[in-house]
Amino acid sequence: MYTFCLSLACLVLGYVFYGALVERVFGIEPERKTPAYTKTDGVDYTPMSRWRVFLIQFLNIAGTGPIFGAIMGIQFGPSAYLWIVLGCIFIGAFHDYMSGMISLRKDGLSLPEVLGDELGTGVRYLMRLLSMVLLVLVGTVFVVTPADLLAEMTGIAPLIWFFIILVYYLLATMLPISTLIGRLYPVFGLSLLLMAVLACYGIFTLDGPVPELSDGLRSFHPKGLPVFPMLCITIACGAVSGFHGTQSPIMSRCLQTERDGRFVFYGAMITEGIVALIWAAAAIKFAGSYEHLAELGTPAVVVHMVCNTWFGRVGAVLAVLGVVAAPITSGDTAFRSARLIIADMLHISQKPFGKRFLIAIPMFLIAIGLRFIDFNVLWRYFAWTNQTLACATLWAVTIWMVRRHKLYWMGLLPSLFMTVVCSTYILTAPEGFRLPWLPSLIAGITLTAIAGIAFFMWIMNFKTNNKK
Repeated sequence: MYTFCLSLACLVLGYVFYGALVERVFGIEPERKTPAYTKTDGVDYTPMSRWRVFLIQFLNIAGTGPIFGAIMGIQFGPSAYLWIVLGCIFIGAFHDYMSGMISLRKDGLSLPEVLGDELGTGVRYLMRLLSMVLLVLVGTVFVVTPADLLAEMTGIAPLIWFFIILVYYLLATMLPISTLIGRLYPVFGLSLLLMAVLACYGIFTLDGPVPELSDGLRSFHPKGLPVFPMLCITIACGAVSGFHGTQSPIMSRCLQTERDGRFVFYGAMITEGIVALIWAAAAIKFAGSYEHLAELGTPAVVVHMVCNTWFGRVGAVLAVLGVVAAPITSGDTAFRSARLIIADMLHISQKPFGKRFLIAIPMFLIAIGLRFIDFNVLWRYFAWTNQTLACATLWAVTIWMVRRHKLYWMGLLPSLFMTVVCSTYILTAPEGFRLPWLPSLIAGITLTAIAGIAFFMWIMNFKTNNKK
């Protein structure tokens, strides 16, 4: 239990101290007017209170990610604790804060445009494509999952639920953010937090083992999968996720002051890390062993069993919210982000309803087509695309920091680490090149070294040009 408690304390202290350092390095201007006021349109640019924005941001980035990912990730053993804590504080929360605040400084600009400003036109086009692929995959994945679960609960065909949820997504994508998202998300966000609090209570009061660092950092995975880089892809939400970078600009258009940025962006990510940590420990305590956890079934089944067994009727209600409502609230903002990316790319005003509708319809037609692709294939490609986007965002943030003479090492080290993760994974993963693990790792480190050398060469050139 000491490892779990220490990990929780580290996440809280990370927000207090490292979060404050990140904020200081960024250099907030509390008196500066935010896009919520300078570009108010009543649709996407709308001032909201810091708590409302925090809860929407938390639910935007969380959904079932920190629950399902943590349940799958803890099967690797206590090393999952380290990845959640260190990844969340030094990579994920930094990534979310910087991407959100840079977007805010650029009038709420979407992520691909922010990346293009820093990394060039070629990267801009690539990130537009990568972001759109990721967001449509997220939206589709988070239609299929709750539709299948609702079908099991009600006996109504999954395809019917698929189209019901898709209609809601269409409304949430096009209506003003305050109409549906601004009203529903705070309620669902509090429910997700309550479920985590109850699970944490179960960890401390019920019998069962909890992983400790003293058990060792070797892989405990029943299938023998290596900790690196598989763990870093499996636990994305709760450590670092590129999807978050696509969501932060939505909320950067609603912040009332730059002072709220750390609470909303850094704080929501730390909160997500806490939720992931709780569910990682709760899953093992409930199952009793890594092997039994793998035998229980999908993460959704595990959540249902934990909530129903530990918390009775209240748990059953929360379980429904957790595995049905939570993914839906990630799917709708995924499509909303995609709409904003297309609008920013084509410079289309989003105040007229008709223009929003014309952008949204093609995305939903694509999602309908993806519905008939195997879910496991969709999820694997989503996972790698997600972390690759996070890697690109970290590099863009680092370049932004260099150009403004800030402490760029805070961005460079996470960028290098995630480059190793993404390149090694795609070389060795089943959906990648399927190379042996060790050659893949060596190749990943080599590619990262080349990227690092290119970066420092760029810095030398940047400094030389600035002296002229």
